[in-house]
Amino acid sequence: MKYIDEFQDPELARRLLDDIHATVTRPWALMEVCGGQTHSIIRHGIDQLLPDEVELIHGPGCPVCVTPLEVIDKALEIASRPEVIFCSFGDMLRVPGTGRDLFQVRGEGGDVRVVYSPLDALRIARENPDREVVFFGIGFETTAPPNAMTVHQARKQGIRNFSMLVSHVRVPPAIEAIMSSPTCRVQAFLAAGHVCSVMGVGEYPELAERFRVPIVVTGFEPLDILEGVRRTVRQLERGEHTVDNAYARAVRAEGNPAARAMLEDVFEVTDRAWRGIGVIPDSGWRLSAKYRDHDAEHRFSVEDIRTREPAECRSGEVLQGLLKPHECAAFGTLCTPRTPLGATMVSSEGACAAYYLYRRLDLPAGPTAREATPVV
Repeated sequence: MKYIDEFQDPELARRLLDDIHATVTRPWALMEVCGGQTHSIIRHGIDQLLPDEVELIHGPGCPVCVTPLEVIDKALEIASRPEVIFCSFGDMLRVPGTGRDLFQVRGEGGDVRVVYSPLDALRIARENPDREVVFFGIGFETTAPPNAMTVHQARKQGIRNFSMLVSHVRVPPAIEAIMSSPTCRVQAFLAAGHVCSVMGVGEYPELAERFRVPIVVTGFEPLDILEGVRRTVRQLERGEHTVDNAYARAVRAEGNPAARAMLEDVFEVTDRAWRGIGVIPDSGWRLSAKYRDHDAEHRFSVEDIRTREPAECRSGEVLQGLLKPHECAAFGTLCTPRTPLGATMVSSEGACAAYYLYRRLDLPAGPTAREATPVV
């Protein structure tokens, strides 16, 4: 299959691994930003093939995982109302809120529907003018453009019974927050290729220079990951810290200008809470004043819902790279895909789900991530 088989070639993978092994001379800690990259790494055992000196830290780039409990509770409140048809992608239905999830709301009589596109929700609104239709718009820069376009179309077509519960987040402020943390162990980043295909790479040079970290734009197939690691290790060994695009078949420096224009029209930058991490300044988007009539949070007056994260769930530490999933005492016992404590065990891109699915159940020998000596 084009762009799949050719990026899983075992002989090419061996050559890249040989190059990495020949290059590395001392320990390095690299963070892959995206949950899709994490699943590729665990599924193909890439981390186990790398030299012992190269550690891959799993980053916060899973849109479901970082959606705060507070927003889930707002979704549950809105979906419970009899006048509402609540539409969402399927992976959000099992994410636990405080005491229940969207599946349970549907079991209790709520009209909760799985859709495959935000435009499906807009169609449902058009077909049900006597109902309020709400779409759950979450995710990074990758899912934001179609959601922005849907709100734009709703306003243009005068579909007033459509609104969106927005919890979009942005990658560059998260990298800044990670690097500013006193517990940071990260020395380089494998940036998420699909995010850069939308936004370009313009926001990264300043971060690379300020924190003196290499940032390599990386794809998702095994050879993409290995090539990203190879380029990153080379920079680290040479003492360099530049932005490098290792995913040029999909990423242009300027990104997608049409998508960026739509984002700038519909959204405005705001502070955003990340599940288990807290509020990161300027790390999110909300609907701009021009589109405020389609803001579900405002329409259903749920702005004041406040929720505390459960203490037993350590997903925040996993999302910051401070803890590997199987280092959590609840992993695989109290917390499983059937009985998740947090979103990292539910999401198809969650690090805990990846470790459980691919049977990384046992602790490796040596120090845990938390016990390891901080690098900076």
